[in-house]
Amino acid sequence: MRQRLDLITLGVPDLGSVRTFYLDGLGWEPALEVPGEIIFLQVGHGLLLGLFGAADLDADVGSGETAGRAAPFTLALNVDDEEEVRAVMEQARRAGATILKEPQRADFGGFHGYFADPAGFRWEVCFNPGWSVAPDGKVTIVPV
Repeated sequence: MRQRLDLITLGVPDLGSVRTFYLDGLGWEPALEVPGEIIFLQVGHGLLLGLFGAADLDADVGSGETAGRAAPFTLALNVDDEEEVRAVMEQARRAGATILKEPQRADFGGFHGYFADPAGFRWEVCFNPGWSVAPDGKVTIVPV
């Protein structure tokens, strides 16, 4: 598994009010917004902050030992293809992770899985064909 973080997703109780705060209040520009579903904001070199409804995030992660007890956010690693998703998930399993969602097709059109580390922090391992990072660190994310 690459030692890198690509995406932090926060599960928020009210996406509309959070949208108003970040976009209208702070003036931040979305890298991608799917109205009523998720907002991605570039917050660093190759790093996005995802704002996603908390209940939707819990549903996406699925049930597992730590689901429901964990704070409503995930860390994410974007990899190059579906096979790498499977390989990283297996590496995490061997290292002692709890698999929350086996690698599978994602509703957004990519391929992903979730695991919890021994402390309960949730990671998404994802292949998203709509994700790319330019040499200057700017993330391009498009619907797939």
